Amino acid sequence: MPEFLELMSPGEALSRWFIALGEPYIESEEVDTIRSLGRVTADAVHAPYPLPAFTRSTVDGYAVRAADTFGASDSLPAYLNLAGEVPMGSQPLFTLKPGQTALIHTGGMLPENADAVVMLEYTQSTRPGEVEVMRPVAPLENLIRAGEDVEVGQMVIPAGSRLRPSEIGGLMALGLRTVRVVRRPRIAIISSGDEVVPPEIDPLPGQVRDINSYTLGALVEEGGGLPIGYGIVPDQANVLRMALDQALRECDGVLITAGSSASTRDLTAQVIQQAGQPGILVHGINVRPGKPTILAVCGGKPVIGLPGNPVSALVIAWLFVTPLLERMQHLRRTRPRGQVMARLSLNLPSLAGREDWIPVSLTFGKNEFTAEPVFFKSNLIFNLVKADGLLYIPADATGLSAGEVVLVYLL
Repeated sequence: MPEFLELMSPGEALSRWFIALGEPYIESEEVDTIRSLGRVTADAVHAPYPLPAFTRSTVDGYAVRAADTFGASDSLPAYLNLAGEVPMGSQPLFTLKPGQTALIHTGGMLPENADAVVMLEYTQSTRPGEVEVMRPVAPLENLIRAGEDVEVGQMVIPAGSRLRPSEIGGLMALGLRTVRVVRRPRIAIISSGDEVVPPEIDPLPGQVRDINSYTLGALVEEGGGLPIGYGIVPDQANVLRMALDQALRECDGVLITAGSSASTRDLTAQVIQQAGQPGILVHGINVRPGKPTILAVCGGKPVIGLPGNPVSALVIAWLFVTPLLERMQHLRRTRPRGQVMARLSLNLPSLAGREDWIPVSLTFGKNEFTAEPVFFKSNLIFNLVKADGLLYIPADATGLSAGEVVLVYLL
């Protein structure tokens, strides 16, 4: 087993972990489209129909043959005979002949032979059955052609895409009421420590309420996973081993909080190493907060031992659990994470050779964000509640100066 304090950079640690894990396989399932928000597509989606299904107007106005309007102006309008009105929600039953026009509303289907629409404000009706057009239009102006948005058979959503409201609307526009998605990875969460009690219990002197099970569960859920709580385990190797074995049988990955430091009383590393091959790959990461992190693979499933301090646990989970969930769901990372540029409010020292992730609060003024560091102790969760994002200080830096423009990753 690697000795603790053989520190590794976060990037190197994540790479080693993922190489040992290989390509995780999670089954797919069919779900109702209206319940698929945030899920990841297992297969590419192809359009069974064109969108729009018919050529339609984008404005209120008059459907015309564009050639009939050429040369029209305020002083010399084109005079067209009114053939009728296009009924909304149905196909017009007439065809435009040369010199004719038809009243049409936004979204209405163009009658046959019409190839443009004149906006209503560029027309007037001075005599019954006749329309004056005071501006010419080009062919295809003010309309959307059939299939202009999506053609039949076109791939509209690639595999590995997280479904947003726009994708759900598109699926419904195509009449696709179900969609095949990756099953939500089941992530076990085990909280350990003799001093930890459930939130509903009034803690006795020396006891603390369990925080990590709930913050990590929320992070897992936000990342598309299904958190499965295994309760609070005392500092006993046999009990922790039983909980870990059960979690590995029932879930796709396991998170264990506390028990990952070098203390002889902490048994997490010993128990993880015995749970399956290849076992622990990383024990100690050159990052603050969260140095005593454990990354392991046991019997083909990822296991991570997180620090017990709530701030450290949540920052490490953001760095390692979130990418793990993306990998398990085969999510295509084609869109940037939420991030903003901000001006640092004060000097921030850092230890060379170590990555720092500093919680910051953001305020907006004078057309820019200001990043105010939230100085924290790792066991005080409400320090992190005050933060809007994390500021990254690379390992080769000895700090950042007040007034520098920095990148903040939004929480």
